[in-house]
Amino acid sequence: MPALVTVDDVSKVFPLEDGGSYIALKDIDLEINEGEFISLIGHSGCGKSTLLNLLAGLNEASSGGILMDGRQITEPGPDRMVVFQNYSLLPWQTVRENVNLAVANVLRSLPQPERTKLVDEKLKMVGLSAAADKYPKELSGGMKQRVAIARALAIQPRLLLLDEPFGALDALTRGNLQQQLMQICQQAGVTTVMVTHDVDEALLLSDRVVMLTNGPEAGIGQILPVPLARPRERLAVMEHPDYYQLRSELIGFLQQQRRLKQRTAELARTQAPASGAAQANGAANASGSAKATGATNAKRTAKATGTPSPALVRLGFMPGIDIAPLALAIEQGLYDQSQLKIQPVPFSNWEVLEQHLIDGKLEAAITAATTPLALTMGLSHHPSPWAAITPLTVSRNGNALCLSRRLLDLGLKDPASLRSWLDGRDRPLTLAVPQRRGIAELLLRHWFRQGGIDLERQLNFVALSPTLMVGALRTEAIDGFCAGRYRVAEAVEDRLGWVMATDLEIWSGHPEKVLTCAESWAAREPDTLAALGAALIRAGARCDDSDQRGTLTQVLSQPQWLGTRAAIALQRQFDLGTGATPTQLLRFNQFHADRCHLPNPAEGAWILSQFSRWGWSPFPSNRVELLTQVYRADLYAQAMELAGYANLRPSRQAFTLADGIPFHQDDPLGYLKALPDQMVPTLASVRLPAVTDYISTPAP
Repeated sequence: MPALVTVDDVSKVFPLEDGGSYIALKDIDLEINEGEFISLIGHSGCGKSTLLNLLAGLNEASSGGILMDGRQITEPGPDRMVVFQNYSLLPWQTVRENVNLAVANVLRSLPQPERTKLVDEKLKMVGLSAAADKYPKELSGGMKQRVAIARALAIQPRLLLLDEPFGALDALTRGNLQQQLMQICQQAGVTTVMVTHDVDEALLLSDRVVMLTNGPEAGIGQILPVPLARPRERLAVMEHPDYYQLRSELIGFLQQQRRLKQRTAELARTQAPASGAAQANGAANASGSAKATGATNAKRTAKATGTPSPALVRLGFMPGIDIAPLALAIEQGLYDQSQLKIQPVPFSNWEVLEQHLIDGKLEAAITAATTPLALTMGLSHHPSPWAAITPLTVSRNGNALCLSRRLLDLGLKDPASLRSWLDGRDRPLTLAVPQRRGIAELLLRHWFRQGGIDLERQLNFVALSPTLMVGALRTEAIDGFCAGRYRVAEAVEDRLGWVMATDLEIWSGHPEKVLTCAESWAAREPDTLAALGAALIRAGARCDDSDQRGTLTQVLSQPQWLGTRAAIALQRQFDLGTGATPTQLLRFNQFHADRCHLPNPAEGAWILSQFSRWGWSPFPSNRVELLTQVYRADLYAQAMELAGYANLRPSRQAFTLADGIPFHQDDPLGYLKALPDQMVPTLASVRLPAVTDYISTPAP
């Protein structure tokens, strides 16, 4: 059944007196079903009332649109009625006359006796029949608000809009009116959207609570379903076993938004130069030292010589097909080299790369998709939390499970035969992954578990540099590995391995490699980071262009990138090594298409669910704060604009992996409970690195 109201990609911008603009709302998507009660909640300035006014037609969206019954809302109409906090009653008219005024103007075709009957019915509904001939000055605040509700319902709207209707009332009156409003809305069957600051009110009245992030550029941070049966009574609701968990979720979101706002302000203050000398030296890096970054060195040179010098970015990477955008960006000069100098720094070990990033020896790195969260949570080899962010996804997909040909010779051609073989085997299967707790291991764990394999007894995961995997397979030190196409193609070409599964079968479109840097460096050098991101975006578009395959092969075949065997991995046909005819796997390596570059917090929420699933950390009760801090959509938008592309945003729709169980970012705990493990995760607030933990006062 289609939604009654659809808010589609709505943004609202207000002009300022100085000629600037204020973005109140950005990229709002919301569907409101017939008969549903929705509450909007968030801190002051988050755009709750602005969104309500857009729904009412009192304001028009700057971009996007709002549809009601398939027609766009562009102005006020009788199908929508607003109840304001200040009642808006005419003091010289009685209660009945105030209600009748709306009916007479909207329902003019209705005969007078029927209009009178309708007014009386609505006054009875709100319990004001006895006060019908009184004037507003003779009424209490609660009675005035009931008049406003009766007036709104009397014109029989499809959508009732309430702007903090009980905010000015005392607690007892507010409680009584909340109960009456529930009964009225249920009796009238009217769809309702209410703005409130009261979390208990939101839970009592709502089917869903829409939580808005801090303004400016406020968006939907989380949508909380309220699965409490109707009709509801206040005491029964408060005694429901899920009530305090729901309440904690709402309060937790608001607290996280407050902390994020404070962090943004503190980071801005810390990055502001105290003097010319301080600006020259720059802020200290994440390890607490006062080493100047390459970008700061460029500023120092410019100040000394008067000639602008390009900002140096030392960018760490591990060789593989995923570095194609980096190689193409440098070799084809897809950025302004007078402004930016990219110095690629290759590594053969993920731990060493991450340590160089933490120590400030790199400005940024292309890392596994799990790395920014793992570093921030202290789950990497570096035990202390370190504030990492990602403004860009560099690649998606591209991994495969490569097993020894010994297993193929035993007839193990699919997961079912592998499971049967493992059931009769005492020794676990040893599989190498590029890093522990990385995206490759998460995908393998998910796939094997849904296939019924006992991970603790039948599998042994070991971390191994991708450069050593083919050799380890040759010496039978491992039974298989999960890595990118380059290493897999080597193993297949040398007849050492074969492919049982690709990540397209496990989670098609998953984030594989992301751009990672310190939060502090991103705050100091946002323009440099945007230029770097734009270069990778432009190059990513060329990598996805089939006409560029020859050029890409030529570039990656150079010794500083992958070498001559790169051509094997870049063949259009994918050889699985099973004897079957090689086939073309569309989007096996994805660099640009289908919103590839989005730093998507929903995908981060799935990663967090897996960290918890396998017992590596409690599930973060402050996940919204954590994901907002790590996944920087604002920096992504700057890079996309600089690259010449329209800004894209992630969908709020659920996605599924191999087991077919939907994952929705607003209900990660429900997802964990639905998995075969049926786990009830431990919840805990994750300590996030404070700004003062890794930024010292710049040296003079």
